[in-house]
Amino acid sequence: MSTQQKYIDIKEQRGQYWLENIMKDKFAVSMFGQKRLSREGGIEIVVKELCTRMARDGCRVTCYNRSGHHVSGAEYDNKIEYDGIRQKFVPTIEGKGLAAVSSSFFAALYSAFGKYDVVHIHAEGPAFFSWLPKMFGKRVVVTIHGIDWQREKWKSGFGSKFIRQGEKNAVKYTDEIIVLSKGVQDYFRDTYGRETHFVPNGVNRPETREAGLITEKFGLTKDSYILFLGRLVPEKGIRYLVEAFKDVKTDKKLVIAGGSSDTDSFMKELQESAKSDNRIIFTGFVQGQLLDELYSNAYIYTLPSDLEGMPLSLLEAMSYGNCCLVSDIPECVEVVEDKALVFKKSDTEDLRTTLQKACEHPEHVAELKQTAADFICQKYNWDNVVEETVKLYRSK
Repeated sequence: MSTQQKYIDIKEQRGQYWLENIMKDKFAVSMFGQKRLSREGGIEIVVKELCTRMARDGCRVTCYNRSGHHVSGAEYDNKIEYDGIRQKFVPTIEGKGLAAVSSSFFAALYSAFGKYDVVHIHAEGPAFFSWLPKMFGKRVVVTIHGIDWQREKWKSGFGSKFIRQGEKNAVKYTDEIIVLSKGVQDYFRDTYGRETHFVPNGVNRPETREAGLITEKFGLTKDSYILFLGRLVPEKGIRYLVEAFKDVKTDKKLVIAGGSSDTDSFMKELQESAKSDNRIIFTGFVQGQLLDELYSNAYIYTLPSDLEGMPLSLLEAMSYGNCCLVSDIPECVEVVEDKALVFKKSDTEDLRTTLQKACEHPEHVAELKQTAADFICQKYNWDNVVEETVKLYRSK
C-alpha cells in the first residue's frame, strides 16, 4: 500500500470516528428548500447526498418536501422513507413562484414547532422564512446555492423582490451561512460584511456503462455526441450552444438532456432554433440507466453557463471521465482548473471555435478524459462535506 493511500485511509477512519461521536445522541435536523429527494436540480441532489449520509451516521433527518407533481415523475410522489430519512410533504399552492413560497412557509412553520436541534434551509428564496424557526429558538443554517435573483426568470417582479429579501433575511437571522463558491463568499462579505463558510459540493465515483438504452432510443454510440445535461433555463447558455453547434462541421450530434423549470416558453424557443439541424436531439428529463449511459459515452460534456452556484452536473460529468467544455465564469473555472476546455462566457463564436477544435483533435480530448475522474473525485468528497456541515450545526 502506498504512503498516499495509507494517508487517505487514516483520514477516512478519523472522519468516520468523528461523525459517529458527534451524532451518537441522535442529533435532529430539519431540511427544506428542495422539491423532493430526486434529480430535479442541484439542490435536490445536494439534500439527498447530505441527508443519506447523516442518516447513515445516526442523525435524525426530516425533509419537508413540496406536494404535487414534478419533473422527476410520479414514482416519487408518495415515497415517505429514503435510506432512513423521514420525508413529509407540506401544503403547496401550484403556480409559478407560488409553489416555492407556499411550501417554504409551511416547511419553516413545521420546523419551528418540531423537535429539531438545527433547521437547515437551502437557497435564497426559502431563506425568506428563516426568521420563523429562529424565533422559536432553533439553530438555523442556510446554504446559498447561488445568487438566485440574478437568474433570468426571477429578474423582475415579485419573485426578484422575494428572493432578494430572502438573501437579506439569511444574513440577518441565520446562525451560519454556507456558500459553494469563493465568488459568492466574496459577494456576501462585500455586500453585507457577513462572513460565510465555503463548503463545496461533493461527487460520487460512478460505474460507467456501455451504450445500450441510448442507442435504442436515440441512435447514440460511444463518442458520437456532445452532451449538455441540466435544467433548460436561459442562464445555462444553451442559446449560445445551439447557435454555435449549428456552424460546427462534424457528424457528431448535440444531445440536450433535461427538463424545463417554469421555462416552457424557453424550451420551445430552443426547439424552434434547433429544428433546422437534425443533429440536435432533445431527450427531456433523464435519470437512472439513461443518465448513466449519457454521461459514460459522451465525446464532450459542455456547460456554457452565464450563471452558476456550484454546477453539480459538471462534477458528475468529470467523475465519469469526460472531457468538459465550460464557460470562463469563476464557478466553473474553480471546479475544472486546467483539466478542461474553456471558452469566453456568452461568446457564441468562441464557443463554436472551441467546439470545432475539439472535434478535429480527438487526441487532446482523450488526454483530458484520462485525468478527469481521478482529479474531481479526489478534490470533492461528500463525506468531507457532511463532516464540515455537521461541525457548523454544532458550533456556537
